[in-house]
Amino acid sequence: MLTKQRPIGSGFGAATITDEVMAGMDLRGKNAIVTGGYSGLGLETVQTLQAAGAKVIVPTRDYDKASDALKGLNNVEIARMDLLDPASINAFAETFLSSGRALHILVNSAGIMALPKLTLDSRGFEYHFATNHLGHFQLTLRLLPALRLAKGARVVSVSSRAHQLSPVVFDDLHFTHRNYRPMLGYAQSKTANILFAVGLDAREKGNGIRAYSLHPGSIITNLGRNFSLEEMQRFGVLDAHGNPVLDPERQLKTVKQGAATQVWCATHPQLNEMGGVYCENVDVAPLIECDTNTTMSDVGADRLLGVMPYAIDAQAADRLWDMSKRLIGNV
Repeated sequence: MLTKQRPIGSGFGAATITDEVMAGMDLRGKNAIVTGGYSGLGLETVQTLQAAGAKVIVPTRDYDKASDALKGLNNVEIARMDLLDPASINAFAETFLSSGRALHILVNSAGIMALPKLTLDSRGFEYHFATNHLGHFQLTLRLLPALRLAKGARVVSVSSRAHQLSPVVFDDLHFTHRNYRPMLGYAQSKTANILFAVGLDAREKGNGIRAYSLHPGSIITNLGRNFSLEEMQRFGVLDAHGNPVLDPERQLKTVKQGAATQVWCATHPQLNEMGGVYCENVDVAPLIECDTNTTMSDVGADRLLGVMPYAIDAQAADRLWDMSKRLIGNV
C-alpha cells in the first residue's frame, strides 16, 4: 500500500490552474455530482467540468443561493440535499438512481471547518465528522449502482493537510472524553476523508471505481469563516491589510490553483491505472516518513508536504469503513 504513495512526475505543479489540467479534454456524455458546488473550490470544479462538456448535478441545502451562484452555466442541475440529514441524502440518491444515468465523477467537496464550540447533530455525532465524512460516506454508498454503471468512475474526496494534526480517534469520535478543539474536529474528519478513499478504492476497483483524496492548498473561501482576521493573519494567509497572500509553493493559492488537484483527480488519464492515493499540487503526494511535532497552534500553510502514514493505513481504513456503516445504519 505505501509504495503507491509517491509522486508520479505529472508535469504539473503547485501553480497549475484548472484550465491547464483540462486542456484538450472532452467530457461530453459524462455525468458528475459535486457537493459544495456553488461556492469556492466546488464552484470552480463545477465550472470546469461543465465547460468540458460534462452534465453536472449540484446537491445543496441552500437552493436559492446555489441557483444564484450557478446562473448561466450550461449543463448544470441543482437538487436539494443536506449532508447532515440522512433522509435527504437517500432521497437525492434515489432520484438520481431512478433516472437510470451512469455516474462517472463524484467530487465530495463540501465541508465545514473549525466550529468554535463542540456541536453534535441530531444523532449525537460531532459536526465535522458527520458532515465532512459520514454524509459523504452515505452519499457515495447510495450512489454505488450508478458509479458501477459508468464502468470507469472516479470518486474524489477533498481532504486537507490539516489531517497531519490528528488521526481518527476511534475510541472517542465525538469528543465525549477528550477536550474539543476546533481544528482537532476538522483534522480528524480530513483524515477520515483520506481513509475513505483508501477503503473505497480497495472495495470497488474491481467494479471500475477508483477513489482519490487530496489537499487543495490554503485558499481564502467561505470555509474559513470561523477564523478572525487576526487569526488568518497569524496563520500567514492574509497580509497586514487583510489581503490574501499568494505563494503556491507554500500552498497559498487562488481558487483556480486550489481546484486544479481535485479536477486532475476526477478526470486526468495519468491516474487511469491507480487509485486510493492522496494527492497535492496536481500529483500524487509523498509519504511522510516520520511523525511530525505539529501542535494545535500550527494551523497555517507551512507544514510538511505529503500524507501521514496513519491516514493511508489499510487496517484503519477497514475499521473506519465498518464503523461508518454502523453509524449510518441501513443505507
